[in-house]
Amino acid sequence: MASCFGKIVVGTYVEIKRSDGRIHQAMVTSLNEDNESVTVEWIENGDTKGKEIDLESIFALNADLAPEEEMAPSPDTPPPPTPSSVKINKIAKNRRTIAPSKIEAPSRDNRVVTTRARAAQPPQPEPAPAPPPPAQQPAQPTPAQTAQQLQNARRKSNCVKEVEKLQEKRERRRIQQQELREKRAQEVDTTIPNYEIMYMIRDFRASLDYRPLTAADLIEEHRICVCVRKRPLNKKELTMKDLDVITIPSKDVVMVHEPKQKVDLTRFLENQTFRFDYTFDDSTTNEMVYRFTARPLVETIFERGMATCFAYGQTGSGKTHTMGGDFSGKNQDCAKGVYALAARDVFVMLKKPNHKKLDLQVYATFFEIYSGKVFDLLNHKTKLRVLEDGKQQVQVVGLQEKDVKCTEDVLKLIEIGNSCRTSGQTSANAHSSRSHAVFQIILRRKGKMHGKFSLIDLAGNERGADTSSADRQTRLEGAEINKSLLALKECIRALGLNKPHTPFRASKLTQVLRDSFIGENSRTCMIATISPGMTSCENTLNTLRYANRVKELSVDANQVMEGVRPNIHVVNQMELLDEDWLSSSPQRDDLKLLCEQNGEEMSPQLYNFHEAVSQMGEMEEQVLEDHRAVFQESIRWLEDEKVLLEMTEEVDYDVDTYATQLEQILDQKIDILTELRDKVKSFRSALQDEEQASKQINPKRPRAV
Repeated sequence: MASCFGKIVVGTYVEIKRSDGRIHQAMVTSLNEDNESVTVEWIENGDTKGKEIDLESIFALNADLAPEEEMAPSPDTPPPPTPSSVKINKIAKNRRTIAPSKIEAPSRDNRVVTTRARAAQPPQPEPAPAPPPPAQQPAQPTPAQTAQQLQNARRKSNCVKEVEKLQEKRERRRIQQQELREKRAQEVDTTIPNYEIMYMIRDFRASLDYRPLTAADLIEEHRICVCVRKRPLNKKELTMKDLDVITIPSKDVVMVHEPKQKVDLTRFLENQTFRFDYTFDDSTTNEMVYRFTARPLVETIFERGMATCFAYGQTGSGKTHTMGGDFSGKNQDCAKGVYALAARDVFVMLKKPNHKKLDLQVYATFFEIYSGKVFDLLNHKTKLRVLEDGKQQVQVVGLQEKDVKCTEDVLKLIEIGNSCRTSGQTSANAHSSRSHAVFQIILRRKGKMHGKFSLIDLAGNERGADTSSADRQTRLEGAEINKSLLALKECIRALGLNKPHTPFRASKLTQVLRDSFIGENSRTCMIATISPGMTSCENTLNTLRYANRVKELSVDANQVMEGVRPNIHVVNQMELLDEDWLSSSPQRDDLKLLCEQNGEEMSPQLYNFHEAVSQMGEMEEQVLEDHRAVFQESIRWLEDEKVLLEMTEEVDYDVDTYATQLEQILDQKIDILTELRDKVKSFRSALQDEEQASKQINPKRPRAV
């Protein structure tokens, strides 16, 4: 028997019928033997489109491509006619009888339609003409001839048989699929949205070999440690029956089951695998996270070093829970956060003999960075200035350091700071952090800095994408978050790769953390917090890609499936800085360098916007500083003018002296106020430049690396 595909091969052009009734040509790209169909593609409006079509529909419009007809003899076919019947047939033919002995086959082009018609309705004899004279009466067909005529009429072509077979197989397949769906419906709650995706995730997880992190695992030494923490599904996600698409099969691997859809609308999973130093599942406590992340860094500050630990992730992913402590409704238990746990260990280590003899004093600071401005959370949110002194050391002018004697003192400061931190309502959290909160534990010996531990709760990373909002404050907020997160990543990479230059001037956050990135004895830990829900899948992938760029570790998915520990090797994708850049590094703008090293995440338009925002911020500080100076000068002018006016009350006051001194005061006013007015005009122009740059932003989505 011929193949069911007939003359169809890959590359054949066939006519197809669209759902709107249009018929046009398309090219066959694959033959699907499992379900006896073909996949076709065509070009429409410059785009390539395709679909899967069953053979029955193809042959209905392309009969010339159907399998060749095979007229195999049927068991019911009568034997060949005898010579006498042949003779009678010849006589009947010569006399032009109306009962032919053989029905002619239809033409090839209309074979299917004709055969179906004849199979459905046997041929009817035409009206007989007037009988001839008795001497010329024609011979009547025999019963065998009549049976053969009916058999031939009912005989079907091979193409029709193949089409009918396809129909039968399709019906059987549909019944089987319906039975399978009914069976799965009994096992899975079909009221859950995307329950089919849930079924696929469950099957995939069943094939994994789980080896989660335990307290018995060794704590490895890392100059840069990158971890991932998955939180449980929250009440909102459970209410909407969101799916958990995050799997942590081992202590250093996290997998994201991203739902995808094929051209034919078939849904499938794309299982993306990432590898980090440690991964914490949704059952891990804050104490467990602290044990492997911040605790090893406490010893660094006693060794005259700088340590930094920060939580990074989208809003509502658990950053504040990790750093600040457990929540019970709106109340937060600060004693179980990384802030307090680190302070507890600092006071414990102070009592050790080798540290006790150093006579160290412990201080704490708590400030936030919002829209490029620094505010002291322990001093009524006083606005602070960040400057570099003559030794190129960054100083946060006016930041208050509080003397702390025990862990309880630290907890009180944390509560005070959290109560006045800038926050706002989002779709993910009723009280979402809109700023970077920096809590520092400082060790001083005889007034001099001995060590410093900076613990940072970063703002939500998804806020950085909103840099084209009509609201300027939202734009500036998103721009600063976006810029600071990119700068933080590049500074940590420069620290890990011993780069000759660190772009810490690119943001206020990295500027105040400068000594943590350039010190010889510096260690950093990043805790990337992720949401498990399918609705947060895109933000979760962005968080993991960011963390992966900080410290890139490869992973072999096949080995994960087999339960084998993957091979470790660090992948360096940073281009080495050339000598020309090194020779001019003091003059090179860190923001430009930052954008050059993150071209995949920052378009030229976005760079121009950040540049406009930076220029606007610098001019704002200049205008405010000059305005304060003019205000102070105005007080002196008022005193001088008061003296002049009192002089005029005397009967014989010197008019010439009065006029001369008043003219001097007015000249000073005019000069200073004119200079301030010109700066205000320039500042207004910078505001317009920022607004125009925001309208031209063409943001690029980060891709997996």
